[in-house]
This record gives sequence, C-alpha cells and structure tokens, in this order.
Amino acid sequence: MERKTKHLWWQEGVIYQVYPRSFQDSNNDGIGDLKGIAHRLDYLEWLGITALWLSPVYSSPMADFGYDISDYQDIHPLFGTLEDFDVLLKEVHNRGMKLILDLVPNHTSDQHPWFLESKSSKNNPKRDWYIWHDARPGGSVPNNWLSVFGGSAWEWDETTGQYYYHAFLKEQPDLNWRNPEVQKAMLDVMRFWLAKGVDGFRVDVMWHMIKDEQLRDNPQNPSYEQHMATYEQLLPFYSTDQPEVHEIVRKMRDVLDSYDERMMIGEIYLPLHKLVAYYGIDNKGAHLPFNFQLLALPWDARQIAAAVDQYEGALPAGGWPNWVLGNHDQPRITSRVGLEQARVAAMLLLTLRGTPTVYYGDEIGMRDVPIPFEEVQDPQGLNMPDKNLSRDPSRTPMQWDNGNYAGFSVSKPWLRLAKNYARENVAVQKNDAYSMLSLYKRLIELRQKEPALMTGDYKPVYSDHHVMSYLRESATSDNFLIVLNLSHRPCYFTIKNYEIKGRIEIATALELEGNEITETISLGGDEGIVVRLSKK
Repeated sequence: MERKTKHLWWQEGVIYQVYPRSFQDSNNDGIGDLKGIAHRLDYLEWLGITALWLSPVYSSPMADFGYDISDYQDIHPLFGTLEDFDVLLKEVHNRGMKLILDLVPNHTSDQHPWFLESKSSKNNPKRDWYIWHDARPGGSVPNNWLSVFGGSAWEWDETTGQYYYHAFLKEQPDLNWRNPEVQKAMLDVMRFWLAKGVDGFRVDVMWHMIKDEQLRDNPQNPSYEQHMATYEQLLPFYSTDQPEVHEIVRKMRDVLDSYDERMMIGEIYLPLHKLVAYYGIDNKGAHLPFNFQLLALPWDARQIAAAVDQYEGALPAGGWPNWVLGNHDQPRITSRVGLEQARVAAMLLLTLRGTPTVYYGDEIGMRDVPIPFEEVQDPQGLNMPDKNLSRDPSRTPMQWDNGNYAGFSVSKPWLRLAKNYARENVAVQKNDAYSMLSLYKRLIELRQKEPALMTGDYKPVYSDHHVMSYLRESATSDNFLIVLNLSHRPCYFTIKNYEIKGRIEIATALELEGNEITETISLGGDEGIVVRLSKK
C-alpha cells in the first residue's frame, strides 16, 4: 500500500555531497572554499539538487583534512569565515535548497582546547572527556584495538603516564561519550548550527561513538587476507556499535526535533540487520542511516536485486530508505563499474524508493585519478602505502570546463586533475544530449515531478544474471517500470504475472526513447530504461 503520510523535504529531495576542498576555489590558493561553493549554486539548482551536504569546514590542523576539529563553532581560514558560511546558507535557502553540515562527534583534534586540558594532568576536570587508561603490566597497550588508519589505536602520553584511545589518527583522540558533560557540549554544538539555520547533519562514524566499558579485546577476523587494511585483522565487536550508542543517537534526535523539520544522516558501515537499528525505537533515531550496499556489493543484477528486497523488508515501520553510489571515502562509481554501467547505476540510484545521495562529479562520470605516491595527501594512504588505500583518487577537483585547471582554480590545485578534464567536464556535457550530465539532469527532473518515482511504492518484478526490473507505483500519478541491464551483453525477458504496456520515457540509449513496450523487452548491453506505463 502506498504511504499516505506527509513526506518531508529530505524524503522528497536529492542530496548532493560537496567535498569543499575540491569543488571551487574562489581565492586562487588551489583549495576549494565556501565562496566557491556559493558561486556554483546556480549549477546545482539547474541540475535539480534540493539539498547540499558539506564535508567538514571547521577549524582544524588538517591532519585528516577537517575531520580533526579544533573548534566546532568556527570555520577554517582555508574555507573562509563564519560570515562566508552565513552568506552561503542564505544563498542556498534563497534557491529553495537545504544545507546539511557534517558533524564529527566521535573525536576531536589533539589541538582542541578540550584535549589540551584533558592531557594536562590526571586530575584536570576534562580528563574524563577522553578515553585514558593505564598500560598493562609490562607497559603494553591497554588492549588490542586497532586504528582504522593503521597500527594500535592507543597512544602513550609521557606527561601523565597513560594511553589515550584514537580510532583514527593519533591526532584524533576519541571523546568519552559516557561522560554527560561531553554529551552536553556536543549537543550544544548542534544547537549552535541549528540556530544559524542549518537544515540537518550528516554524523560522522556514528557507530563508533560508544566503546565497551570494560575495554575487552576484539576477536581475530578469520576472514582476514593480506591485501586488506590492517584494521580488518580484528572484528571490532567491542570498539564499535555498542548498545548504548542508540541512547546517544536518540538524544541527538531530540535536539533536532526541537527545531522545525531538521534531519540527521548517520554514517554507519554495518550489516543490514544492525544498520536498521539506527532508525531507533519508534523511528526516533537517525532519519537516514546511510545505506552503503551499492558501494560494497558486486555489480551483479541478482545480488543487487536481492539486496534491495532485503533492505525494503528490513526497514522498520515508517523507516525511510536511502541509497548511495559514492562518497569521499570510496572509489568512484565510474571507476568501479565502467562508464557505460555508471549510466545504468545513475538510473538505479534515481529510481529506487528512498532518498538518493549524489557524490560531486559522479554526474559527469568523473573517475578516480592516479596520484603519484610523492603527491599523496590522504593519511590513510600515507600510513598504509602497500595497501593502495589512499582516498585521494576520488577527491580530485571538480571538472567544470576545459580551461586551465578545469575552471576549478587559476592556481595549481591541491590534488592533480584527471587527464581527460578538457573532454569530460560540465561545460561540454551540458551541451551534449548523450552525456552523463544530461542523463542525470533528466532523471532528477523526472523523479522530482512524478509522485511514483519520488515517494511511491517499490515492487520487484524480475531479476536474473543480466537484468533487474521493478515497478514504482502511486495511486495519484502514472506508474513506472524500470528495467536495467547490469551486464555488457544483450538480454531480454518476458514479463509474467503483469500486464505491461507503456512508452520508454528515459533510456541510457536515447534512440530507445518514445518506443512502445509490451510483454517482451530486449535490451543491449549496458542499457537501462524507465517506462511510463499506460493507464488501464
């Protein structure tokens, strides 16, 4: 049955992730900034984007490019000022769009005043704001927990003679969320930005926020292989996803609910049955616990179709789905599945039920860019060079036009550009009806004007080793059949149990558009179609 409830802006819209360092430089230092983002808002409005998610722009020593925060209530000079942020927020709202800010509550910078106080002495009032522990007998680390960025997650502090815990870099000490004062301080950070008018938060590493009180050792991972990150040697049963984390998420949600129509996305890399718990009891947790299945699954029609069905079936009553193809931590979709399948992936992302998030540049088919080791910036890549785990390749500057430095800057960018930027950029693709950008724009436009695609029901139709197909249905509008060939070879199938007639509204191959379809559908390799069904 189609849901009859009122849908909110984050259910009806399309979210676009901006990585600020790489979107647009306005002051010619080779690094993107807030004024640059404001300069490109007309493009996002043209594309049909309804909400921007900004990766961190706070004050930071930049050990992890802004995810190590030294002041939660100020802007790093690289990105501008608080006044620049206020202007950006106003310009976003003037266009009828929303602004979602990254919130990083799990850890601070080691230069944050809180941590400087905490490490000053064992009896400092803020000592318990972080996770400190004595060494084991013999001087070894308190337990076997590992850092996501390599090595032990414990760092020795000579001054006070204890270790502190850091799930990521040693420059990113984890806060102790069991301390009520920490909770109050971070909830006040949320209130600061909400009072400015921010429309919501994407909460970084939400599932990390509470750790096992007993600090028990994590078990060995029996599936570990040499090519995997060293962090994966252990299963983080005690260092992440503790039951008490849901109480914290509920408190964050309570803050949001005290304002009008604000929302919260949770970054959560967990199996589906654990992920859905972050919607919370009575849906009072995260509005959108990020669903990363399309980032992790093999690009196989049967597996993806089964995952969609499993996700739809696992959602709690009233829980709203969401889908992601890429982000700043993962290889780009075009590099993972190839340019032609990336077009099919765009059709999948923008026609599934739920809120889609588009990673900047994916709409023009940007690929991962090879970064020579001597130019690597990402600490994950620098700490584990033999693992080939740098995230720099998916963070390169946006390709706007064929001018110097792709219209991103007049100065050499912080990361090198793709070699093909003069051929693959926004300016070129805007004028090409066959381009990836044109496909994205048309899919977003159709989604935003058709209730069945925006908020309608999802019904699986068929899947095999080539194809997956499904219906999007609404009692108040036309219904749509989506058929996607996730292989490179031609395929066809006969629709059974449904009487299907309609016309192809959008196709990855424009030549198919306008064609009528009946029970048997044939598709070439790497083709997908959105069919507007005839009214009965």
